[in-house]
Amino acid sequence: MRKSIVRTLLALALALCLALSGLTALADDEKTATIAITDTIGTLNPLLMDNTEIVKYATSLVFLPLVDLNRELEFTPQLAESITTEDNLTFTIKLNDEAVWSDGQPVTANDVLFTFLCWSSPESGNTGLNMYAIEGIGDDGYTEPGATEISGIRILDEKTLTVTTKWETALNTFCYNYGCYVLILPEHILGDVPKEQLLSHDWFNDPTVVSGPYFIADFDLNHYVHYTANEHYWKGAPRIKRLNINVLDASALPSGLQAGEIDLIQQTMGAILLEDYDYVRSLGNVTTYQGTPVTNQSIFINVNNVPDKRIRQALLYGIDRQTILDGLVLGNGEIVDAFLCTASPYYDESLGVTEYSPEKAAQLIAEAAADGTPTTITWHVNSGDTTFVQAMGFIAAQFSELGLTIDVKTVDLASLMIAADNQDIQVMSVQYTYAPVDPYTDVAWLLSDDGWTHYVNDEVAEALLESQAMTDEAEITARYLLVDRHVQEDVPMISAYILSSLGVTSNRLLNATPDVYGTFINVQDWDIAD
Repeated sequence: MRKSIVRTLLALALALCLALSGLTALADDEKTATIAITDTIGTLNPLLMDNTEIVKYATSLVFLPLVDLNRELEFTPQLAESITTEDNLTFTIKLNDEAVWSDGQPVTANDVLFTFLCWSSPESGNTGLNMYAIEGIGDDGYTEPGATEISGIRILDEKTLTVTTKWETALNTFCYNYGCYVLILPEHILGDVPKEQLLSHDWFNDPTVVSGPYFIADFDLNHYVHYTANEHYWKGAPRIKRLNINVLDASALPSGLQAGEIDLIQQTMGAILLEDYDYVRSLGNVTTYQGTPVTNQSIFINVNNVPDKRIRQALLYGIDRQTILDGLVLGNGEIVDAFLCTASPYYDESLGVTEYSPEKAAQLIAEAAADGTPTTITWHVNSGDTTFVQAMGFIAAQFSELGLTIDVKTVDLASLMIAADNQDIQVMSVQYTYAPVDPYTDVAWLLSDDGWTHYVNDEVAEALLESQAMTDEAEITARYLLVDRHVQEDVPMISAYILSSLGVTSNRLLNATPDVYGTFINVQDWDIAD
């Protein structure tokens, strides 16, 4: 009798153990992590990518780029094992031998050529990534209709190809523009789709073949994207089987973190309100990360509309940047002159920082006024940047005492961009991120007659071009220092401050470190604590 009872109890215990092990396995299969963002996702079609980080990261979870930047601002292999050049004209791309699509087909050089053809096709093209710089693509960024090849792209073997540019291009510039932002597409799936159908092709809403760690499961671009793991991901099946990106209002982030409903906030996708930083840091269930300071609160001056250099210089001397950083930005950033942040490999501390001098500013304004220069300027501000809207009240009050009247125009971002493009601004402020490893792409445009500043300086243009022909970092740094000094003297733009934003992970999320760059490179290794 006792033996029967013991056997029964043992059987029940064994059944319980089996049941518990089954529940554990089920929990592993259903591991879910949630990423919070504070802006809508414009598209999940790589051919429509607008260079915003939200679209880039949301889409590259499905389709990988050739390389990507890590936290140390190094180009890290993704689909490409390496990108090299010997002359800054022809670039050799060697794909990873292990890189395969989720259906087992290898990622090939033909896929890369096909993707470049899609990007430069007049039917499906997107000129946002400077395709015009590649030999064989027109100066408008497009190939001839129906083109099946590009003279500047040569396939050497299944995993190797070369890309030749029309002019000398620094390796960092090439890697950033084409390596990080051109997401490679599967030719064997999309090659027969007419180019004119690709931009609206339903396949991109539910792609059946991917190169990245996740498939798209469901989405509403104004509210969320849900992903499921690519179990055949060539870098290893993701440990977290379900990944969600949820669009939330910034004011809802602290409570979501406290409740355990948010697992990660990345600095360029989710903007925690500055007034919430201390509260978020105090939460016991999260870890916070101060992001690399790269986002520039830039002030652009149209030199055609503010032609007196003394007024522009007065703006540089008369803005109490450190007080704004400490008081309104709560010290989350740094002050620099010109445009390069200290994280850039080309930053040269010998440039120094122009000291706040209201006396000097007042003197310059008075001298300009004595020569008949108007002492009223219009300053356009992005209404969505509430911190700098507050700062403008402080700045305008200061300059009123120095003899300069500032008429502040607060407008939405879209209206601000239209005004800037139409040269309808004197001064404008907007957050602008210059890629630390590739400032050339943005600066060469901004400091030209086509850019927002309409600033033309032959020495600046020559130094920027020379930087693209060089490989020695010290020589490139010297060229940017020359550009910085001209910007410091002629003041076509001012850096109010460089913002260092807060990133967060829940303590249950393992192996994830949010930063401006590199957050998702190892997403397949993220895990949920038991």
